[in-house]
Amino acid sequence: MSTALADRLADVDARIADAARSAGRDLSGITRIVVTKFHPVSLVRELRALGVRDVGENRQQELTAKRDELADVVDLHWHFIGQAQTNKARAVRAAADVVHSVDRPRIADALDAAGSGDPLDVLLQVNLTDDAGRGGVAPRDVEALATHVAGLSTLRVRGVMAVAPLDEEPARAFERLRGSADAVRTVVPDATWISAGMTGDFPEAVAMGATHLRIGSAITGPRPVRG
Repeated sequence: MSTALADRLADVDARIADAARSAGRDLSGITRIVVTKFHPVSLVRELRALGVRDVGENRQQELTAKRDELADVVDLHWHFIGQAQTNKARAVRAAADVVHSVDRPRIADALDAAGSGDPLDVLLQVNLTDDAGRGGVAPRDVEALATHVAGLSTLRVRGVMAVAPLDEEPARAFERLRGSADAVRTVVPDATWISAGMTGDFPEAVAMGATHLRIGSAITGPRPVRG
């Protein structure tokens, strides 16, 4: 097992604990998701041996392949955090325990149509930029989206997700996301999750109430070069 990996994980966890303490928050209310994009399955096994139980993937094909290869590992919780596409909704639904990127009624409908049995936990992705071409629902429309998704029988709205814009202080962006979270809770009162914060800005996300942090390279190290 990589000592460097264990050290990076311990360092990030210590920084999360410091951020929670500074914000007066209970650490038990914060879930650290390790994003393993482009890394091999062997790294996921190492992370699990180090106590990691929440893993995130950006691409459906990689999520499906890794979950299939790790079918013997039953205690991992798989988060799909990439841009969701309607034509891949069935595959995403089959492989993910949580989908962080529901940003329009069509993808919600596709995920719902692909479901049976236990409801799928989903978060509504909010676009915190002025670029309408980026993933995410506009903040002004998040309440309407929450109403739509809450009406689907196989999806369970858990809260909101966003990526902080590169040209803005993360704390200000996450404060706006908290406003969207409040709007969603007017529709679904127990939708308390806020998925925000990555390697470069997770302390600010914790300060603004994030419950789920999506952290990659600070734990995994640089992504492998893809040929």
